[in-house]
Amino acid sequence: MIDSKHSLDKLNKLLTINEKVSHMNDIDLLLDTILYEARRLINADAGSIFLKKVNSLEFSYVQNYTLANRDKNTNKHLYSSITIPISKKSIAGYVASTGNALLIDDVYKIESSKPYSFNSKFDLMSSYRTKSMLTIPIVINQTQVVGVLQVLNKKNEKEETCDFTEEDKKYVSIFANNCSTAIERAKMTRENVLRMIKMAELRDPKETGAHVNRVACYSIEIYDVWAKSRNINRQEIKKYKDTLRIAAMLHDVGKVAISDIILKKQMKLTKEEYLVMKSHVGHGKSLFNNSMSDFDIMAAEIAYNHHEKWDGTGYPNGIKGKDIPLSGRIVALADVYDALVSKRCYKEPWKDEDVLALLKKEAGGHFDPELVDIFLSIYDIVEAIREKHKDEED
Repeated sequence: MIDSKHSLDKLNKLLTINEKVSHMNDIDLLLDTILYEARRLINADAGSIFLKKVNSLEFSYVQNYTLANRDKNTNKHLYSSITIPISKKSIAGYVASTGNALLIDDVYKIESSKPYSFNSKFDLMSSYRTKSMLTIPIVINQTQVVGVLQVLNKKNEKEETCDFTEEDKKYVSIFANNCSTAIERAKMTRENVLRMIKMAELRDPKETGAHVNRVACYSIEIYDVWAKSRNINRQEIKKYKDTLRIAAMLHDVGKVAISDIILKKQMKLTKEEYLVMKSHVGHGKSLFNNSMSDFDIMAAEIAYNHHEKWDGTGYPNGIKGKDIPLSGRIVALADVYDALVSKRCYKEPWKDEDVLALLKKEAGGHFDPELVDIFLSIYDIVEAIREKHKDEED
């Protein structure tokens, strides 16, 4: 009777989680939620998700409760650029190539007869000790592997590391397979957004996929710290970040309405040309005016307000302080920072120390001073984002 009740509780929890992830639009936040919920389902200390990319697995998301308690900037590991070949030599590669889950009690004691082995590089880098591991294929259409979910170091009631069970494998497998459709849908959403960015890039060479990805990543990391400092609950933070991640990528999409003569001019704009350039914020807002979804509201908010300044000297309306929507204040900081540190056809990248000096100087002028402080506090994460989303010419 206890087992039946336990199983029913697990299944009800799975249904609740599946309902939650089915409404998420951004692939990064979706993967973060899937990994978090999988870990919570079976009390795993850490984990990662790999997505299939041609013949390799891309290290897409990582979480580690122990490291998070040790290092406030552990989020920088989320932006690691690691790929591994899909072959039977690695644990994740074996699972991806065979479609079979692996349950390992101690990764340092894998039998030599096994084709796969454990790579201890991350343990050495982070001073972490991986022991038990459960690795599950993420499958769509029953046979097509699209990724791998891996959880580490199950904890018992005393917070001691223990072994994963066959029951754990069963429930995480059900969960992973139920999430596969949401992953494919979110990937398609990201691809469609990047197509819109590519369209804008044809008009404005500064508006690259790498640039908007960096701006979006900086933005959600700034918001994450801001929200946690106010004890906003995890689900509200996740929801806001899910919307912010995509909306921030479209901050300058209104430039598609601006003439090439102005967009591609390498000399200083005339007063008349600058007035036309400033109109892109209104054009951007108008693209999202016909819907009242959370995404459209925030996308319009960001497109229209990301050139406003904290001291009221920005445009289009010269509003100031907290009258500027939070999303607009965040993206303003992220966008200016990335423009300054990036190479452009008309300028070389600024040195980091010069950019940071400007941000500090403009705290309370151009930028919300609290957000500047947050940005500086997570600069390790900012650098990891820049490394992951480099411009093609880099």
